[in-house]
Order: sequence, then structure tokens, then C-alpha cells
Amino acid sequence: MSSSSSDIIAGGAADSPANESKSGFDANRIGEVKSWLVSQFDAAGKDVPDFEYTPRSISYLHNIATVSQAKTQAAAIVANDFRQKAAEYRSQAARIREILENVGLAQESLPSNVVASAQVLSNVANLLNIRDTELSSFLVAMGDVSLRKTGVEEKRAKVQKESKALLDYTRKAIARLTYLKRTLAQLEDDVAPCEAQIENWKTNLTIMQSKERQYLQQYSNYKAMLSRVGYTPEISHGVLVEMAEHRKELERTTKPILDTLRSYQDLPPDKALAALAIEDKKRQYAAAEKYFEDVLQSALATTD
Repeated sequence: MSSSSSDIIAGGAADSPANESKSGFDANRIGEVKSWLVSQFDAAGKDVPDFEYTPRSISYLHNIATVSQAKTQAAAIVANDFRQKAAEYRSQAARIREILENVGLAQESLPSNVVASAQVLSNVANLLNIRDTELSSFLVAMGDVSLRKTGVEEKRAKVQKESKALLDYTRKAIARLTYLKRTLAQLEDDVAPCEAQIENWKTNLTIMQSKERQYLQQYSNYKAMLSRVGYTPEISHGVLVEMAEHRKELERTTKPILDTLRSYQDLPPDKALAALAIEDKKRQYAAAEKYFEDVLQSALATTD
């Protein structure tokens, strides 16, 4: 009953509810089911439990009984075949034993080493799956074993090569993983200093932006100032230095005249002399002014 548990569902699924409703309480099927249940539970030494016989339960149990009976018949056929083969083997063994006894080769009369050798030979024959005592069969079996051994050795070499390659890959992967872990730890340690440096850069950037705006404003102010005083790109530093030197030269030239004029202030006023002195100073001043203009024009011409 337990051997056919895998076929219970398949057998039950074969009957549709429509077939169950059509069959109803078939007396023949109920009788077959009851007799099968009694035989199965009697074989197990138990009584058949009480349950309600419905069309669905009868259908399932009938399918189970059919499958179980078919398997039982098949098992009986196989068992009978095995019994027949066993009887044939026993009769053949008795005949071989009788032949061996007639030629004086009974197992009881053989030495122990011969019996052991025969047992080893039998084990080798079973191992090599040899069914006769021919040398050719033994050689063929040994050749087959050698071929299998060669195939196994080739597969083993291939597996060892693949294992070695995988081992190398694994070692490299472990080394790479160790390096990555070390790099990650180093980067994690550098996070705090880098964040502090970034904050410092942000602060400096804010200050630099403020300074940039300040310098741009100062540049605009200086540019406007230079525009108001009449500065042009032609006036370079060299020109200003040269003009300053000429100014010093003019101051040096006019200093004696100024000193002379200051000395006249201590004299009593004389209208005629004063007029002459004034005319003389005007000529000197005009000459100095003309000289200054000539020097400035020559300096500008040299710069161009």
C-alpha cells in the first residue's frame, strides 16, 4: 500500500467529478475496494477503519487498488523470474561442483592458497565484469580499465590545472581586496582633515571674493580719478620721471632769481627801478616757461 503512494493522486485525478456522479455507488467497485482493503490491512495485522463510502472516496480507493494490484502482479512476475534464475544458478553450481569433484578439484580437497587465489581471481573477474575465463577477455577488460584510468588521469590533470588557476585568481583577489580595504581605511582617515581643509578653502574663497570686489571698486575709483586729472596712456612712468627731473632743474635755475627778488624787498621802493626789475623778471619767467615747454615737447616726442 505504501509503495503506490506516488500514484494515488495521479489515479484520483484521472476521474473527473462528472464520471464520479455517473458511476455512483457501483456495487462491484465497492466490493473490489472492500476486499482489497481487507487484504492490505490483514497483511499488516490491523483492522479496516470505519469511514463513509462516498462516490469520491470509492473512486480514489478503486484507483489505488488498481495501481497496487498491477504493481503486485509485476513484482510477482519479477520475483518468479528471480526464483527461476536462482534455481538455474543452483543447478549449474551443483553440476560444476560435481564435475570438479570427479576430476579431483573439489574445494575441500584444494590447498588454502589455491582457494585464496581462486577467490582473488573471482573478485578480479567481478571487478572487471568478465563472464568467462578467456585470456582475451581479461586483456580487453584490462585495456578498458587502462583507457578509463588514462581518461581519469587526464581529467585529474585538467582539474588540477583549473584548481591551480582558480587558486592563483583567489590569491590575487585576496591581495586586491586587502589593498582596497587598506586604501579605504586610509581614505576614511583622510576624510576629516580633507573636510577641514575644504572648509578653510571655502572661508578663504569668501575672503578672496570680498577682496576681489574691493579691488575692483578701487580700480574703478582710480580709473575715474586718472580720467579727471587728464591721464592718458601716453604718459608713462619714464615721462613722469623725466618731467620731475626738468622741474628740479627749473627750480634750481629759478632759485637765484627768487633769492634776488627777495633781496629787493629790503630796498626802499622806487617806481622806476621796480618797473625795470619787474620787466626783467617777466622776461626771465617767459624764457623759463618757454624752456620748460620745449623740454616737455621734446620728451613727449621721444616717447612717441
